[in-house]
Amino acid sequence: MRMIRAVIRPDREEQVVNALEATGIVSLTKMDVFGRGQQRGIQVGGRIYSELPKVMLTLVVEEAKLEAAIAAIQLGAKTGQHGDGKIFISPVDAAYTVRTGQKVQE
Repeated sequence: MRMIRAVIRPDREEQVVNALEATGIVSLTKMDVFGRGQQRGIQVGGRIYSELPKVMLTLVVEEAKLEAAIAAIQLGAKTGQHGDGKIFISPVDAAYTVRTGQKVQE
């Protein structure tokens, strides 16, 4: 299993979630976050916004669905402008269901 953390523009959240659902991936966690990338924020007129609102989606997928999930996130999130976001992939050693205590099998 792999954990995907995708930091995306808030206005692209719905498109990303819909793209994931189209691939059969419906389980995820959403968080509102603030941050900045290589550009260190944006300048509008004379004002600099160093931390911008973003949405972080966290989901765990089976290896077989990893590439489809990445493609769906890219499809839904891409505007072609700076600040479209990042996707981070991490291995998941184990997962347990809280209610039953059972180990989740891949």
